[in-house]
Amino acid sequence: MITFKKVKVCFLLIFIFFNIFYIAPCYSLSLREDLFKNALDLSSGGKFNLALQEWNQYLDSYPDDAAGFSNRGNVRLVVGDVKGSIDDQNKAISLNPSEIDPYINRGIAEEALGLWSQAKKDYMFVISLESNNFSALYNLANVEGSTSHWDEARDLFSKAALYNPGFAMARSSLALADFQLGNIDEAEKELIKLIRRYPNFADARAALTALNWSNGEAGKAESNWIAVTELDPRYSDEEWLEKIRRWPPQPIKDLMNFIDLK
Repeated sequence: MITFKKVKVCFLLIFIFFNIFYIAPCYSLSLREDLFKNALDLSSGGKFNLALQEWNQYLDSYPDDAAGFSNRGNVRLVVGDVKGSIDDQNKAISLNPSEIDPYINRGIAEEALGLWSQAKKDYMFVISLESNNFSALYNLANVEGSTSHWDEARDLFSKAALYNPGFAMARSSLALADFQLGNIDEAEKELIKLIRRYPNFADARAALTALNWSNGEAGKAESNWIAVTELDPRYSDEEWLEKIRRWPPQPIKDLMNFIDLK
């Protein structure tokens, strides 16, 4: 059986994978499955250039496979071929318009190009079919945040966390949205809960560093920041926070002020 899978890309691809089945002719099923599995294993193992070669070979033999196109599209996104990724997701949708994963995957690629309205349309389509799809809710929240609609983003992060309580990044993003909106007590409570449950979660510790500093609690900020620098040094990069992680502007400003001791 062939399944849709996603490949992780920064913070945008932290998702659950849904299964869809394709019945190939019995005489070719074993070969087809072997080729698909090999390409998928290379993708999930981070060997993206090799994976791309395998997906190309697979799709040359089986050009009717929507799952193959969607998975190749994910790999093309990772290696920087964003437009090629969108093309592959379009092909997957044309072959199997009822499968939701390619819409999410296409939205992620559209986000990479800053095509916010197109990405929003894809995520809203998925949510219209599955109102509790936390992946689509989380990504839609990121789109709303990227267009400075933090009230809407906060509500969507909240729903994503509700439908998947273990989705730590959704909960951290919810706290950051509260931080941006001035709901400081709510943000602090959520971040403290996250850190108690996930002591090595750099995002929550970095966010709490910024919040502590904004509250004048320099000692607490320093304590959390020591852990962040050991866990993930990217949080000292303002451009990364803004363009990749996509924190709200106020937490970024407060964290940079802490780093610069302002």
